Order: sequence, then C-alpha cells, then structure tokens
Amino acid sequence: MAALVVRGVRDMLKRADFATVPRRHRHKKKWATTEPKFPATRLALQNFDMTYSVQFGDLWPSIRVSLLSEQKYGALVNNFAAQDHVSAELEQLSARDFVKEAISHGEPEPENGQTAAPSPASWACSPNLQCFTFARGDVSCFPPARLGSLGVMDYYLMDAASLLPVLALGLQPGDTVLDLCAAPGGKTLALLQTSCCRRLQKVLHSYVPQDIRDKNRVRVTSWDGRKWGELEGDTYDRVLVDVPCTTDRHSLHEEENNIFQRSRKKERQMLPMLQVQLLAAGLLATKPGGHVVYSTCSLSHLQNEYVVQGAIELLASQYSMEVQVEGLTHFRKLFMDTFSFFPSCQVGELVIPNLMANFGPMYFCKMCRMT
Repeated sequence: MAALVVRGVRDMLKRADFATVPRRHRHKKKWATTEPKFPATRLALQNFDMTYSVQFGDLWPSIRVSLLSEQKYGALVNNFAAQDHVSAELEQLSARDFVKEAISHGEPEPENGQTAAPSPASWACSPNLQCFTFARGDVSCFPPARLGSLGVMDYYLMDAASLLPVLALGLQPGDTVLDLCAAPGGKTLALLQTSCCRRLQKVLHSYVPQDIRDKNRVRVTSWDGRKWGELEGDTYDRVLVDVPCTTDRHSLHEEENNIFQRSRKKERQMLPMLQVQLLAAGLLATKPGGHVVYSTCSLSHLQNEYVVQGAIELLASQYSMEVQVEGLTHFRKLFMDTFSFFPSCQVGELVIPNLMANFGPMYFCKMCRMT
C-alpha cells in the first residue's frame, strides 16, 4: 500500500511539472529518442545574461565579452625557491611585481584631519608576496613554471586577483591562520609565502619543501568547514574563507565539474546557504579582535554582499556576536592600476573582468570579530 501511495505521489508531481511547461516545448519521453541537451557552459551564459544584465546594467556587455575572452594570469614567486633569480627572469619578460609597485606608491591617507596613520592591522597588506603581471593591455603569457634548483617550482600561475584576499588579510608575524576552504591551494600557497603563518597536497608538494611540511607548520584536513567553529572556536588570528561558488569564468569555459550541469541545479541553488554557514564558522573560529576575509570568484551579489550580511545577522541573533566590516577603499586605490574594480559594491570590493585587465571576477570582504 505504501509503495502504491509513493508511486501515486510521483505520478502527480510529474504531471504537475509537465503542466507548467508551455505546450510547444513539451515532448513525450516514450516517443522521443533523445531529450534536448544543452552544454553547461551555454546554460551558464544564459543564466548570467538574465541575472547580471540586471545587476550590472550598462557594464554587463563589457564584462561579458571579457569573461568569454582569454584570462590574464599573474606569476606568484615561490619564496622557497631561488627567488632573486626567478624575479630577474620575470622582469626580463617585461613583467612587473604589481604588489611591490602598488605598496611603494601608496601611503595611508590621514583620516579626519589627523596626521597619524591608521593601525597596520586595518590597512597593511600581507608581507613578502611577489606577484608579476604584464601591463594593462599587454596580453603576453608567462611560460610554464619550471622545477628550480632547490627542488620546488619557481612560480605559481594564478589569476592575480586571487591574491587580493590574501593581501587584504593583513597577516602579522606569528599569526595562527586558518584557510577554511583551501582547495585547489593557490591562496594557501600565497599564505605560506608571507612567512607569517604558524598553521594553516598537490600544490604544496610542488611548491613547499618537505622540511616545512614535516614540521607541523601546515596541517591539511578534510573536516567539514561548516563545523569548524564548533571544533576550534576562538582559535585563529586570521581566517580566509574562500568559499565554493559558481566560479563564473570556469563555468563559461569548461564542461568538466561545471556547476551549471542540470544534475547540479539543486546544489547551485543551495550555494548561498552553504556560503553563509562557512563564513559563520570562520568567524566563530576567529579570536575576538581577529580578522576574516570572505571571497568568491563570482559576480553574483547573492553570493557576495548578501552572504556577508546574512552571516553577520545570523551570528548576532544566535551568538550575540558583533562583527564589523572593514572598509577597503585605500586598498582598492593601491591596486587600481592593475585591476578594474566595480564602483558600486556596497560591502567589500569586487574585481570585474575588463579586456585591458582581464583578471577576476574576484569578490572579497574583510571583517573584524569584535566580541
């Protein structure tokens, strides 16, 4: 009897779903040899055209063509390699260290007429990072990284905008650092390059010497990140929460592991909830007075600003925790010569793809746990 009821419910749901489809688009599976199939990349573009044209208005056509064009990369120098030699080789390619250049040209601006500079924790970039890019409009490509004389790779090719969340974290020597969603490892590698982390396997094995990995300076686990606030609450000085997202550029170019596959529709719809849970866990794992940077490689405000606001409200209501968003205006000014920033981001900063500087998308927001 139970099986009959279940079968009846399923039949009813099928009829209900079928009834919502316009007649001209209906087809009967029992007569059709194949169902209409669209590649996930095409479904992603249709979704973006529908949502981002509203979100970005007149900017969307420019962002769209940039997303569909070849991405620009940066070369993150591996400080565990012979870095002076590597930097010299990259300079010979007419590439520039955009981090060094930006910091050397930018000084903290006085606030409210005061002459004192802001606290280093509020504006300073994480130290010791070297990342080379080609100038705006230069579409040159870096050669593949090589195995250096010290047995590790010379540099790591990555979207240079991915370095911004790590820079914004403002690491200090001796910080205990958690990278809550570390795979595939580019930002984790950047964190280790700062020489500030006490704690944080293909990327690490290729770029980090074995003695560093063996001294318990790096701990890699597969625990559910949503539970980290319960497992190690009030523990870390700095937390990076680089969450799973729609990975907009990847979704337009790669069928493999594409979240716009029809079979992953529910997973895609649940992303904002997962992101709120991960950010909340990261904030719970942070010491009072510590800092968290939330980041995605999506343009969607539902995955960006709304998630930040949702996590802050959740923690306030359930844990009476106060979290303060820190402004990154000065930070944006430091790097505006390399990246194109969306001018109307309400919370945090968003790098938007631009043909002259085709990095991103990359959203990042810095927060301080007050209590």
